[in-house]
This record gives sequence, structure tokens and C-alpha cells, in this order.
Amino acid sequence: MAPDVRFGPYAQTPTQRARVLQQMQAIVPSLHKKAPAAAQLLYARYVAGEVRGRP
Repeated sequence: MAPDVRFGPYAQTPTQRARVLQQMQAIVPSLHKKAPAAAQLLYARYVAGEVRGRP
């Protein structure tokens, strides 16, 4: 399986993307503590690999 360039080299699988999100939330606690439902949905879509970054 070829790497997906939409995600960084450390976020190729859903497990890796979940870890990246967890690390971001640890550094910026407001990403987790005050996240509205729309943001939580976005986080879930990112982990699932549905969010497309800039080309």
C-alpha cells in the first residue's frame, strides 16, 4: 500500500491518526475540552481518513 500524501508520514493509518490527534489535544487542551459537536465530528472524520488536506 502506497503512503497517502494527504496525511503526514506518521499518520498513515487510523490508529496513527488517532495518536496524532491525541498528541495535539495534549498540547492544546482546548481542542478536546471545549470541542463542540461539529469539531468532534471533524476529528472523527480525520481519524477515519475522510478529511482531505490541501493538495
